[in-house]
Amino acid sequence: MELAYRDIAYCKNVGAKRADILRSELGVRTAMDMLRQYPYKYIDRSRFYRIAEIVDEDTYVQIIGEVTDWHTTGIGKAQRLIATFNDGVHQCELVWFRGVQYVKLQKHVKYLLFGKPSRFNHEYNFVHPDLTPWDKVTPEMTQGLEPYYNTTEKMKRINLNSKAMRTIIADLMPDLKAGVPDTIGVDVLQKYRLMSLTDSLINVHFPRDTRSMQNARARLKFEELFFIQLQLLRQMKKRESNPGFVMPTVGSRFHGLYKALPFELTNAQKRVIREIHEDLKSGHQMNRLLQGDVGSGKTLVALLCCLLAVDNGYQTCIMAPTEILANQHYETLKTFLAPLGDAVHVALLTGSVSAKNRVPIHNGLMNGTINILIGTHALLEDAVQWQNLGLVIIDEQHRFGVAQRAKLWTKNETPPHILVMTATPIPRTLAMTIYGDLRVSVIDELPPGRKPVQTIHYPLQRRAQVYSFVRKQIEAGRQVYVVYPLIKESEKLDLEDLQNGFNELCEAFPEYKISMVHGQMKAADKDLQMQRFISGETQILVATTVIEVGVNVPNASVMIIQNAERFGLSQLHQLRGRVGRGADQSYCLLLTRTELTKDTRQRMDVMVETNDGFRVAEMDLKLRGAGDIEGTQQSGTPFDLHIANLATDGRLLELARAAAREIVDADPLLEDEMNRIYKRRLDTLRIEAHNWSDIS
Repeated sequence: MELAYRDIAYCKNVGAKRADILRSELGVRTAMDMLRQYPYKYIDRSRFYRIAEIVDEDTYVQIIGEVTDWHTTGIGKAQRLIATFNDGVHQCELVWFRGVQYVKLQKHVKYLLFGKPSRFNHEYNFVHPDLTPWDKVTPEMTQGLEPYYNTTEKMKRINLNSKAMRTIIADLMPDLKAGVPDTIGVDVLQKYRLMSLTDSLINVHFPRDTRSMQNARARLKFEELFFIQLQLLRQMKKRESNPGFVMPTVGSRFHGLYKALPFELTNAQKRVIREIHEDLKSGHQMNRLLQGDVGSGKTLVALLCCLLAVDNGYQTCIMAPTEILANQHYETLKTFLAPLGDAVHVALLTGSVSAKNRVPIHNGLMNGTINILIGTHALLEDAVQWQNLGLVIIDEQHRFGVAQRAKLWTKNETPPHILVMTATPIPRTLAMTIYGDLRVSVIDELPPGRKPVQTIHYPLQRRAQVYSFVRKQIEAGRQVYVVYPLIKESEKLDLEDLQNGFNELCEAFPEYKISMVHGQMKAADKDLQMQRFISGETQILVATTVIEVGVNVPNASVMIIQNAERFGLSQLHQLRGRVGRGADQSYCLLLTRTELTKDTRQRMDVMVETNDGFRVAEMDLKLRGAGDIEGTQQSGTPFDLHIANLATDGRLLELARAAAREIVDADPLLEDEMNRIYKRRLDTLRIEAHNWSDIS
């Protein structure tokens, strides 16, 4: 039976119990699924060591020798077996403290010892090593690269460990070597010099040498990325055939605001507006992502795009994730639009707007007198109907669910143009995978004159020095944020918490007023405390990360982040973006424990060295991986990555997208005989991506 259809339960060394665990833990249902479980690392078994040659605790080694002595200590669960192993010149200890009763040792027998050494009392020993009598050593055990597989605790409980996985996969090799149907056409394989699927699966598990392993992994990575890009580009092609409102005019409102601006737009802002206008006048529905670092001027770009729509007779809306941000957008837009007088009517709709005050808003939308509506989830209500909604802008879009966003698309028979914005810089490789079916515009330039935020890293022990600095800033008329990782004290986590921090700050700064906000507060109470800080009534705002997005207080010049080691890089950068919005020099103070891991110290160093959000995002991707970066999980990639790495495989991604684009441009529906192989593979993958095209 073909490997793709052979039930894993009927494969050698599996059986019903193991099959159930493989299905539930790894999603392995067939023999081919098992072959698609790629090793996460390899260990070179071709080299033999002497005990005297061991210099590294991180490297697995294998040694030939004899067990010269052993004894047990302790009883019950505390029992240990300690053996002496001799390579003919030197000796070391072997230690077992689990399954001692199953370890059978013999003297004067030649063994192959394999394991990772650890250092104790200045001597190396091996804990739970593999010890194989030499007459049972197979050539595979001492030749080439040995694969290691990810397993879970449930799997290990039934002895389905990496070694067992390797055995099951080895048993499938004879059938695999007979050949399996490829998923990529011969023309693509030849053009990009890729291994066949059969050869790549053989060499990813049991490579002949390092070069064969690398070539196998490159082909499998290319395949994974290729099908993601093929699906995304097909969705983009399909959507680009959808009709859209045509907005060719650059009219009086746009020109009126542009001329009234007290400053010049950056070149990046001008470029992005041109890109968006090209979409608006194309006759096809726009679906575009606008990226811009904190303070890059996305809101003004959004407003100018709204005016392009209004000049062409259409209404627009801007949806924000919080009332604070919606209110802020409303006030910002009103300020910008003041020179235009009554030429543009802007309204605000949030959950706080009373039923009585909603009536004129609903009427204004229906009769077309409201040109721009700013709001929160309230915009999604069935009662909110439009005369002619032509453009929808969503700020911090990853904070809305797909179903929520979809409601806006259905407000018209013809879907409106869509512009989604984010202030979280997204590495290019990640954007090409998560937002690969969207056109992307990037504002990669900050307005001139903006002073970079100075970031300083302090140990928590220097808090008194930090407080002294804070006092000087407040005395100079500035305001301060203090962010904590926890709301309440935790017995399990030795971290600073907001409630104790609030009390401590009240004692340290009795002469100043302090506000406190966190996610467990009622919305009205939270907004009241935020407004007190925004208005300048309070000098210090103690908060959790609820202030991460959208709060704009130009007078706030200091951001203190307690236990900064608990936050990811992108989150630290977002928090830092809350300051530096005025003309004064601003500061971000990162307070951490003294003892830090290597990765944590790297994060702190990056924050101190650069204010470039895209560089921060790239480092975040390298350190944490794509799935852990905030907002990416719910955006929905077409399918999970099992072998490709977006942090390191950028070049392969570029090649895979180029190959996919060439196919989609020539045959969007994959109907040609030579392209049906790709359609079959996409159908097999059962992609369930939350694509923008599915909801627009």
